[in-house]
Amino acid sequence: MKLTAGERAFQTVNIVVLVLLSLAALYPLVFVLFASFSDPGLLVQNRGLLLLPKGFTTEAYKMVFMNPSIGTAYLNTLFYVFAGTAVNIALSSMAAYGLSRRDVFWKNAIMFMIVFTMFFDGGIIPSYLLVGNLGLLDSRWALIIPGAISAFNLIIMRTAFQAVPVELEESARLDGAGDFRICWSVVFPLSLPVIAVMLLFYGVSHWNSWFSAMIYLQDRALFPLQLILREILISNDTGSMLTSVSSGDQMPIGQTIKYATIIIATIPILCVYPFLQKYFVKGVMIGAIKG
Repeated sequence: MKLTAGERAFQTVNIVVLVLLSLAALYPLVFVLFASFSDPGLLVQNRGLLLLPKGFTTEAYKMVFMNPSIGTAYLNTLFYVFAGTAVNIALSSMAAYGLSRRDVFWKNAIMFMIVFTMFFDGGIIPSYLLVGNLGLLDSRWALIIPGAISAFNLIIMRTAFQAVPVELEESARLDGAGDFRICWSVVFPLSLPVIAVMLLFYGVSHWNSWFSAMIYLQDRALFPLQLILREILISNDTGSMLTSVSSGDQMPIGQTIKYATIIIATIPILCVYPFLQKYFVKGVMIGAIKG
């Protein structure tokens, strides 16, 4: 189909605007990447855009990996991501399955109470008192149990499970399957796009979480990576990584250490996202529209 002059002009303007917006969104990450590999002395002298590393050195990364707090925090974050996401998916799936069945008593009232929590929150102090009374303060489970189920994600999963044909459930029951077997062997495999999206949502949430750790944890051996990153970026706490650097060079290399820490904390999510991207739109649409 031949495009008119107006349509060609619109497409050209549309492409230019999208390219500019993409560059604006991508440049901060590129800047941080190039700055992390730049020579500290040359970097502080740079003015304007940074389109290539100023010099090339991996000294900042060496100092970051030599810091024992970073390694411990990295392992802690991996535990929180894998253990927390496993708990999230298991509990959310079972709750979504139960609330998606037609014959569940009071399911609409239960859903109303769940949705109610999305608009009204008890606040930080009641949450802290609850976690303390449960004996979870200063433990790893303080970052997993209180947020075991997200109301928003539960609603998406429930809507997706409702789209599974009821005839499949009836057929499974005729073969002697119970609710757990139907959930894990019938409904769960047919909802893999939604499960993939939930893995991404919950996993990224755990990876980026730092506020709960700041409130509930005091033992630095339990700190996640993002809390250590916050200390480095906001509190300017790079002293433990600069003991072998002369006082005159500490400020420039301290900046590159910050950039290197950001890259180290970001790369894992960037590597995982492409594998789940193909499920993203399909999973959200299935969970957002009742079939």
